[in-house]
Amino acid sequence: MARKLIVFDMDGVLVDPTKSYRMTVVKTVAGFGGSITLEQIEDYKNQGGWNNDWALTHQILRDQGIRDVRYKDIQTAFQFLFDGPDGYGMQEDWLVADGFFDRLTAKDHLLGIFTGRLEADANNTLSRFAPSVNFAPRICAEHVENGKPAPDGLLKIQQLHPNEQLVFLGDTIDDARSARLAGVPFYGVAKKDHLRRSELIQLFEQEQAVAILENVNELEDHL
Repeated sequence: MARKLIVFDMDGVLVDPTKSYRMTVVKTVAGFGGSITLEQIEDYKNQGGWNNDWALTHQILRDQGIRDVRYKDIQTAFQFLFDGPDGYGMQEDWLVADGFFDRLTAKDHLLGIFTGRLEADANNTLSRFAPSVNFAPRICAEHVENGKPAPDGLLKIQQLHPNEQLVFLGDTIDDARSARLAGVPFYGVAKKDHLRRSELIQLFEQEQAVAILENVNELEDHL
């Protein structure tokens, strides 16, 4: 029987993005004269197609009638707020229980990452919270031509690991659709305190998720 390669999304699965990426969206929108709540951000996320937070921020501003902002300026402002020792990127919380990855690898499972983060942002977080864990491969935003919900990242992992059985854990409808398009079993993570949890669960069910978890640590009970 083929070994499982468990591929993790990062935000909402391994780390809580509320105080990092979500707050950076809020503050970047405000910096260009708009306004958005965390609940409204989740409404956008549940629409699908908004895995890229730069693109999401740009669309929020356009939807609010602020159409004279260049995409490049949004990227610059966003990363200025996110990066650095005092940036929002340092405010995120790790969601994985101690020993979780050790127990998976002890069962001969392999671990991988497929995230919409920039590689530097992903590596910084993993270096802080899980420096000894071997995530291979790590597929980030720069490594694919098309981001989620396109299946490019998962297809690339399949090409790199043709003898392993992939499963994918994600927390958005874009993650679920990416898995479906790649033919990879999907486990949806819908946190108990998710601001639009009931809607998200319905979306995962429509995409035929193998299971819907309250947190990543429940995965052990479903493998």
